Amino acid sequence: MARRWRLRNKLLLGLGLVVGSVGLLLTGTIQGLTSYVSTMNTADSKLAELLLLDDLKPAVSAVITPSELVSKNPTVLPEAMPRADEPRLTREKLGRAREIFEEYKKRFQDTVARKRDPDPYLDSHLIQDIDKSFDKIEEAIDQFSKVFDGGNTTSAALSSNGDLKREHDRLLRLIDELRIEIANDMYRKITEARKHYRQTLWTVSGATALALLLLFTLVYLFSGWVFTPLKQLQAGVNRVAEGNFEHPIDLKSGDELEELANAFNGMTSRLHDIYRDLERQVDERSRQLVRSERMVSVGFLAAGVAHEINNPLASIAFCGEALQSRLSDYLRRNPQETEVITKYLGMIQQEAFRCKEITSKLLEFSRVGERRREPTDLAELVQGVLEIAQHLPNCRGRRIIFQPYATVVAGVNAQDLKSVVLNLVVNSLDSMDEGGVLTITLMQKGPQAEMVFTDTGCGMSPDVLANIFEPFFTKSRSGKGTGLGLFISHQIVDQHGGRIEARSAGPNQGSTFTVIVPLQPVQGASNDSAEPDVLPFGPSVKRKSGSQQTEDGIGHAAA
Repeated sequence: MARRWRLRNKLLLGLGLVVGSVGLLLTGTIQGLTSYVSTMNTADSKLAELLLLDDLKPAVSAVITPSELVSKNPTVLPEAMPRADEPRLTREKLGRAREIFEEYKKRFQDTVARKRDPDPYLDSHLIQDIDKSFDKIEEAIDQFSKVFDGGNTTSAALSSNGDLKREHDRLLRLIDELRIEIANDMYRKITEARKHYRQTLWTVSGATALALLLLFTLVYLFSGWVFTPLKQLQAGVNRVAEGNFEHPIDLKSGDELEELANAFNGMTSRLHDIYRDLERQVDERSRQLVRSERMVSVGFLAAGVAHEINNPLASIAFCGEALQSRLSDYLRRNPQETEVITKYLGMIQQEAFRCKEITSKLLEFSRVGERRREPTDLAELVQGVLEIAQHLPNCRGRRIIFQPYATVVAGVNAQDLKSVVLNLVVNSLDSMDEGGVLTITLMQKGPQAEMVFTDTGCGMSPDVLANIFEPFFTKSRSGKGTGLGLFISHQIVDQHGGRIEARSAGPNQGSTFTVIVPLQPVQGASNDSAEPDVLPFGPSVKRKSGSQQTEDGIGHAAA
């Protein structure tokens, strides 16, 4: 049931238990200290009383002992002492004894007033009896004085008076009883203190054991109430910080931490939706940029392609005009011209198909299809791009050398990768003067395909290399670049799970671009088709005969 409490209730419970255990410890400690102080105070007062009684008893004992006369003349017997001075000396001794007793009564009253006497009842009665004994002794002395003053000098000495001696003995006995009662009071107080000590010991021991038990219990409970939920929250926050939105925080603490986890899960869900929407928008914008760049490339190619088409079209027109002038009656008059006519017709067909092939390749390149990755022969892909690029005006006077070292088949989107190859080829051609050479190599390194584009162009400085793949960054010598070609190429290669690298020894020392793509589509790479990322590759695609052109073939075509 405690796990369903609010966090503040759990904290208040723990605080209450801690305060209770501390209060119990404090209570036991205060009780022990109070008992100790009370015992010490009682012992202090009772010892002071006992010291006064120790002084009182000798003083009372000396009341009927003629110590002064004996001390002055030890040979004189008590019966021979002058009896006229005996009452006076006895009263003086009794007065000194009574002064000590009065001091004791003041001390006793102070002890009772401070509540330091555990049982003052018997002490009070004994004090009253001692007062009465003092009074009776004074009466006996007075009675003796009257008899002596009446002329009766034959009576016994005052110290031999029976009533006085009995009362004197009784007074000494009462003083002894009072001393014993004081000792009993101290013993009772010490016994009570021992009882309090045992109670305090049990209380403090129990409170200490309870405090330790509460400490371990609270540590265990708070580990489940607070520490474990906080660790789960921290782990969830770290997952979100790493970009993992698929694992919500599952917290069932039934308190504010669970509410916080639910709120965080809601925020994570909304953030995930926003992230996916942004990713979709970025992908859409990337497609638009690819299409825009492709249209720019197609427009750039159109001028060269139109120039190339003009020559076969001129031949077609010339041959057509020639046939038109010859066909009507020439064959009737000159049957021998049939061979020439046949030759011209063959030229018309050949050049017409040549125009169709050029325009078909151009349309194939500019066509925007599905972003689907299929097993593609990279050598044929590069060769197809070069067949289009050789018609570009900036290809005149430059050589393109393509060296495929192996048959490399990779799962790629052919149209996207054609854009990358064409962009790198066009950039290399633009960077070179007449006589420049672009060398393209294709090889397989483990599970990856590597295409290297090396030109002898203007090269790049370190600051250009650092920003070469940034959008809208261009150093084109023609001044017509948009700065998006290499950026889009980098995005396309990255979406394939590969990478593109640029190197240059410095200005006017050429440049090298290396494109590396995996042979198998990378799990989790962007693929908009409904097909799975890993394609079931079949047998290697055989390249068409004559699809690879040698250095001489490309060189002559681009001459």
